[in-house]
Amino acid sequence: MTSDAPILEVRGLSKRFGQITAVDDVSLSIGRGEVLAIVGDNGAGKTTLVKMMAGAVRPDSGQVLVDGRAVRMRSPLEARRFGVEMLYQDLALLPNLDVTTNLFLGREYVLPGPLGVLGFIARRRMRREAHSHLSDLRINIPRLWGTPVASLSGGQRQSVAIAKAMMWASKLVIMDEPTAALGVAQSQAVLDLVKRVRERGTSVVIISHILPHVLDIADRVVVLRHGQKVAEAAASDLSQDRLI
Repeated sequence: MTSDAPILEVRGLSKRFGQITAVDDVSLSIGRGEVLAIVGDNGAGKTTLVKMMAGAVRPDSGQVLVDGRAVRMRSPLEARRFGVEMLYQDLALLPNLDVTTNLFLGREYVLPGPLGVLGFIARRRMRREAHSHLSDLRINIPRLWGTPVASLSGGQRQSVAIAKAMMWASKLVIMDEPTAALGVAQSQAVLDLVKRVRERGTSVVIISHILPHVLDIADRVVVLRHGQKVAEAAASDLSQDRLI
């Protein structure tokens, strides 16, 4: 392992579902504090590829390396232990729970002493940390507790989902279509949030069909077609027409 090793690297990843080859011998790497965009038509293998990077799908062949070391990510929980979090298209938020509860869902703090042993939750600490975390990311949501996330706008829910991934990702956040179904203003707010994530030194992999968004925030772009990597270039060297 070297200090200049990529945060995450995949070598020769392949995945088949029956007779269909979803991902075919794909290799790529993500640098520290880099935004890597993955683009391609529907069915190109983008989501399957990032799910293998996040432990949600097991590859049939190939390697995943974190900080230059080969690892086995057999589940999203194992990926989290390596500092990798994934934001799925369905956001994985529980609509009937408030922002703070969603941020800490499954990782709640308990009170010290006997009350903690009995499972009593440290709600005040969680609320303080939720407020601090969202303030650092400049996410403005009036009420972080007591109001279900179902009452928030689409852009606010997306911001909460990104903040949740950021809260627990020490190395890499993977985002699958984070601006899908959002309006212009909401999309721009999410893109600005992705830029702030990068400024904090966390790497980002983003899937998007919206090419202007890709060119706005990505450092590098990888193009998939029929499960294979067919192009890779710095975003500064690309135009929308060339990407198409």
